[in-house]
Amino acid sequence: MQQFQQYIGGEFSDGSARFESRDPATGTPWAMMPEARAADVEAAVAAARAAFLAPEWAGMTASARGRLLARLADLIAENADTLARLETRDTGKIIRETSAQIAYVAEYYRYYAGLADKIEGAHLPIDKPDMEVWLRREPLGVVAAVVPWNSQLFLAAVKVGPALAAGCTVVLKASEDGPAPLLEFARIFDQAGFPPGVLNVLTGFGPDCGAVLTSHPGIDHVAFTGGPETARHVVRNSAENLASTSLELGGKSPFIVFEDADIDSAVNAQVSGIFAATGQSCVAGSRLIISNEIKDAFLQRLTEKAKSARIGAPDLPETEIGPLCTRAQLSRAEDLIAASLSAGAQLVTGGQQLEREGYFFPPTILDCSDAAEAPCLREEFFGPVLSVRGFDTEAEALALANDTAHGLASGVFTRDLTRAHRMIRGIRAGIVWVNTYRAVSPIAPFGGQGLSGHGREGGLQAALDYTRVKTVWLRTSDDPIPDPFVMR
Repeated sequence: MQQFQQYIGGEFSDGSARFESRDPATGTPWAMMPEARAADVEAAVAAARAAFLAPEWAGMTASARGRLLARLADLIAENADTLARLETRDTGKIIRETSAQIAYVAEYYRYYAGLADKIEGAHLPIDKPDMEVWLRREPLGVVAAVVPWNSQLFLAAVKVGPALAAGCTVVLKASEDGPAPLLEFARIFDQAGFPPGVLNVLTGFGPDCGAVLTSHPGIDHVAFTGGPETARHVVRNSAENLASTSLELGGKSPFIVFEDADIDSAVNAQVSGIFAATGQSCVAGSRLIISNEIKDAFLQRLTEKAKSARIGAPDLPETEIGPLCTRAQLSRAEDLIAASLSAGAQLVTGGQQLEREGYFFPPTILDCSDAAEAPCLREEFFGPVLSVRGFDTEAEALALANDTAHGLASGVFTRDLTRAHRMIRGIRAGIVWVNTYRAVSPIAPFGGQGLSGHGREGGLQAALDYTRVKTVWLRTSDDPIPDPFVMR
């Protein structure tokens, strides 16, 4: 089996233990991964802290940091094929998506390479004539970046890119499920020329690795992507070190289609929103909220596309639906569907594991018109399962869209511009896509509210969030300081 190593302080090692990683397409082990435990976490945080304070990084100009990030972007682009094949093998994500996504990941590092020397302070027009006051933006310190297995190179880029641009150092924890791409990324990073310890890459399990990392006194900020339950542990852990947190926790995103929408476009976007990546996307448009005027016709077209989607080995370019990443995800999908059917949902298509090796689950549609309390409307599946509700009025559509504890993404399909603007204002979510879905760019921030977390990743704001403001007061008068018992 292929062997992978962790990366600490510029050196590769096997970790405190080893564990098997399974190929989701077959369910069989294919690689051995390093299992980081407390001693490994301690070494990684120490290396990151030493690098943060060392003149090789702390004294480096912002422009020089940018050049290193640009070099990293070039190396990612050069190695995109290798990274894509590893992600496909270890997570089951289809090769046509991993290839496109990882090639675009390089653009995130290029964006932050250009932004590194544009993180500016400010001069304040202070109300005291004998003072000059300005603000400096300085790096937060050591960042714990914790990412899940899905879209992991992208989710790492929106943390590592802005953190390094701001001058922080990073301990990156890959998920214990499918960590191969990020461990290979460490090898590519090692070639870029960064000082040792600026980035450290581990993988391991929650109690012995994740909890130790997020509660470590040497961590200044935790950037976490995952589920709400794990996030609660992360927040509790951060009480130990008082680290700041940014949390991107997925969602139960509404996909709203009005009667005047371009139906062909909306159907294709819905396919992209819920069946692409086998539904394993934090922004999956998993709740179709559709005008009753077009509901039957829309569902007929959507069902045809769901049934005709090419399900197969994820490394074949013609495959459109690959396996779920883990057996646990498959079991969760089956359990939630069973509970939803018991609550009155109607199965339109799919609904059962495919009879083949691996963790394959078909595109599934549940009509919840008479099942307002079905679990499929509330719980994130992280699989190719769509719940459907009809509406008669715009107000009803908005109420259904906001009937969730999450608030990450949303989609609105209508040709009515004024209606689109009303929906944009009314929907409680961090992203609103209008007449499109699942589009991203390094220039545009994303993030959510409620159970979808807080903070933003991507764009200028992300880089600023990895800095803290220092206020500097400089007295310009040579006169003696006045009464010391009176605050200036």
